[in-house]
Amino acid sequence: MTEAILLVGGKGTRLRPLTVRTPKPMVPAAGVPFLTHQLARARAAGVEHIVLATSYLAEVFEPYFGDGSALGLHLEYVTEQEPLGTGGAIRNVASRLHSGPDDPVLIFNGDILTGLDIPALVDTHRGSGAEVSLHLTRVEDPRAFGLVPTDDTGRVTAFLEKPQTPEEIVTDQVNAGAYVFNRSVIDTIPAGRPVSVERETFPGLLAAGAHLQGMVDSTYWLDLGTPQAFVRGSADLVLGRAPSPAVPGRRGDRLVMETAEVADDAKLTGGTVAGPRTVIGPGARIDGSAVLEGAVVEEGARIRDSLIGAGAHIGARTVLDGAVIGDGARVGADNELRDGIRIWCDARIPAASVRFSSDQ
Repeated sequence: MTEAILLVGGKGTRLRPLTVRTPKPMVPAAGVPFLTHQLARARAAGVEHIVLATSYLAEVFEPYFGDGSALGLHLEYVTEQEPLGTGGAIRNVASRLHSGPDDPVLIFNGDILTGLDIPALVDTHRGSGAEVSLHLTRVEDPRAFGLVPTDDTGRVTAFLEKPQTPEEIVTDQVNAGAYVFNRSVIDTIPAGRPVSVERETFPGLLAAGAHLQGMVDSTYWLDLGTPQAFVRGSADLVLGRAPSPAVPGRRGDRLVMETAEVADDAKLTGGTVAGPRTVIGPGARIDGSAVLEGAVVEEGARIRDSLIGAGAHIGARTVLDGAVIGDGARVGADNELRDGIRIWCDARIPAASVRFSSDQ
């Protein structure tokens, strides 16, 4: 298998304000746009040609990645004029594929951080004779996911959307967001209209008697759809818990980009990232957080499990715990922001004006 489709068209509404100016796959994780990690892992698995299905802020991708040659890839870009859903996006880029009807095409979502053994998924697909194969993972609480029960051979028997009662939870296996399609199946997806592979394509194929195979791979897996998950994923990449050949530096307790300025007595721990041109002041303590390009953290600030947007400014002695600060926002000195609070891009918080705030 030498080609893949990468779905990167979503608006990332759950990640706002991080995605107001930046598409979700381009938000930096462990020092580089998250998409870089996915592209690098695909290349390491032998993929050579990737078509990016773009929509929201589509103009951002190509200027950064170009033709993909820097990553050893051939990249192409196809932009949806109207959102087409997962299945519609796959169908919309089909003309750019070079595969024959029976060749496998890898498809993956642009917001999943995973240690999936990609070659093993392709081998499972080929060995089982399936038309579509799905990466499945096991989760403790599957109520937020689509359940995918399988028989003893791994063949998919049903698709069950977001069960709520104990009786509905018949398996802990969930759709993990990576697939292998025979090219001929892609060509059967209706063109020119929104289609969901989860709600329409997969159930329709199953009802028609198609062979859909599941492969359970319980290595690292994280849906980066929320700010809290994104911060955790970035930290896990730095700490080495999540695999990626694209982390720019040695894995460890922190990642300080080359142009960052970190005071000698500042302490960065728990997979914290100090992005390019950031300034971390004396006595600052930052744990498990990401400070994006050009942001400033002043003297004595205390930051934990938070994300500081590009060009944001955090005042002296301010405490952030589980907070998200949008690009260009300024939080004055001696504030305390906790529990999932989100500060919008370019917002201004005066000094000593907020001592505590819950999720909003």
